[in-house]
Amino acid sequence: MIRKRIIPCLDVKDGRVVKGVSFLNLRDAGDPVELATQYDQSGADEVVFLDISASQEGRGTMIEVVRQAAGQLRIPFTVGGGIRDPEDMFQLLRAGADKVSVNTAAILDPSLIAAGARRFGNQCIVVAIDARWEEDEDDWFVYTHGGRKKTGLRVVDWAQEAVSLGAGEILLTSMDQDGQKNGFDIPLTQAVTSAVRVPVIASGGAGTEEDFVEVFQETPVEAALAASIFHYREISLEDLKATLREEGVHVR
Repeated sequence: MIRKRIIPCLDVKDGRVVKGVSFLNLRDAGDPVELATQYDQSGADEVVFLDISASQEGRGTMIEVVRQAAGQLRIPFTVGGGIRDPEDMFQLLRAGADKVSVNTAAILDPSLIAAGARRFGNQCIVVAIDARWEEDEDDWFVYTHGGRKKTGLRVVDWAQEAVSLGAGEILLTSMDQDGQKNGFDIPLTQAVTSAVRVPVIASGGAGTEEDFVEVFQETPVEAALAASIFHYREISLEDLKATLREEGVHVR
């Protein structure tokens, strides 16, 4: 049986971890490597580093943070933000990342997914999708550039295309729920997990231990990601995993 993963996410801007609400009103949450090391020691299954301003500002991902993290962490970690071509992927993987996450660049040039998968393997390629519900169109649409630009892509269609091109995992963030702390977007998560055959990471909205129980019990998602509730110690990883086990969720 597949064991569910708990993944703290570290949104990095100017070398510091930040967190906001629905991608806005960012506040400082600490040093990325120090936080990641704490999560490693307290039972996280993986961590994700996302340079949230890299695509908007047109610069590359923080290689030095990756090198430092690789020297400290025992658990796998994924890095995203500002990846424009397979060479960027290579530099991050060589610096110590286990997986790379692409978002904006993959939408601008979907062949990037296929090129990365061919060179490094599907298991190294994560496609991050920032999704927002559009009431007038009765569907979820994909946003790029850190949630600043709406595309004409429907989320489920893009998830399926990304997997067909070689994505080995989908990191699915609900912009509507992000930072709200009132639960994961269950309908969105159900829609995407039922449409693809690769692991999906649910992201956006976690506020309580029960939110994790719900997303694992109500959807076949393989991992759940959160940020502020871990950064500000509102929930401990140890307590969360104990609760999940008590509720019959198989965790690592």
